[in-house]
Amino acid sequence: MKMKLNRILTSSGAWCSVLTAVGVMALVSAAPAGNMRLNREFNEPGNILIADQFNNRVIEIDPSGKIVWSFGRGPNDFTAKSVIGVNDAQRVGDFTLMAGTGTPAGVIPQAPGGAADNRVMLVDPSGKIVWQYGQFGQTGSGPNLLDTPVQCTFLPNFDVLITDQANNRIIEVNLWKKIVWSYPGSNTNDTDQLVGPNSAELLENGHILIADQGNNRAIEVTRGDKIVKTFTVGGTANTVAFASRLDNGDTLLTDAGNSRAVEVDAHDNIVWQYFTDTDPLSVPAPLPTRAVRLKNGDTLISDQFNNRVIRVNHAGVILASYGLPLAGGPVNPFPFGNNAGYDIHTSQNGLYSPYDAKVVGDYTGLTPPDRGANDK
Repeated sequence: MKMKLNRILTSSGAWCSVLTAVGVMALVSAAPAGNMRLNREFNEPGNILIADQFNNRVIEIDPSGKIVWSFGRGPNDFTAKSVIGVNDAQRVGDFTLMAGTGTPAGVIPQAPGGAADNRVMLVDPSGKIVWQYGQFGQTGSGPNLLDTPVQCTFLPNFDVLITDQANNRIIEVNLWKKIVWSYPGSNTNDTDQLVGPNSAELLENGHILIADQGNNRAIEVTRGDKIVKTFTVGGTANTVAFASRLDNGDTLLTDAGNSRAVEVDAHDNIVWQYFTDTDPLSVPAPLPTRAVRLKNGDTLISDQFNNRVIRVNHAGVILASYGLPLAGGPVNPFPFGNNAGYDIHTSQNGLYSPYDAKVVGDYTGLTPPDRGANDK
């Protein structure tokens, strides 16, 4: 049986030397700091990790919605102790990789002028940041600077793939905080540039699958910065917020502008789709941001401005919903529904524009942080 990632972290001499170089020796131990005691349900396969965007937190919930772990202090905290406008979260062994994107001006009443974050962080179970790229409150494109990092993927070689949205680039950063690859990189063709990319996943063939949101497409690019495949759902896609490659070779897209999750085959033909705006109490434009296929064939959807995460089966039946029931909206002049909420005990008392959700231990269609991750 392959070792789980957290066991690799504590046993790999190469990994330990990397930790020494970046000054994060605490990462070799998953024990919580101080007297903090973790919930015994922490990091259980089947739990759901949610980037609860405007609640400025990442939460882990069990299948009933009970919160078993969290990082961040809630919708009114805009300090570095929270993760502001979090857009992405991934469990890496016992650690959590997350992207603090910041909150744009005019989007939520709690921060009318906006609040910058611009950090990708690896957090231990006690909430201690053990590795970080980017700076809280600072925006840029130079060394150790980002501008709206909306997504982050931990790679099997311990590098981190960062979707640096406002800089219109994908960068691969090693643990010494050096950029070792980027796209568009050497590609200067006008039609191959990115506009507001929203995700990047490493495929088994070594290529990178990018949700090129502003260009209404997903593209597969080589390490030589060449586009080899493009997906637009036959030219109908509008604001592609996420893309993943499924085991059957199809590509699952989150077509946010059309309020749908849509699976296309290798020829860009629709083979499955689900719309999140059909309920009478849906906001007019919920802009779902993540659709992740699960091992059992269900799809987990982050239905952003409907303030919910839903799990639907292939027939389009909602099997589970996290967040308060739909209650109409939007809350003018803000885009989200009337059911936004916050609670430290359960997601069923409210979420606030959840941007990302993943099932712990299930990397179907996603880049596993180590090759044994799906054996968890």
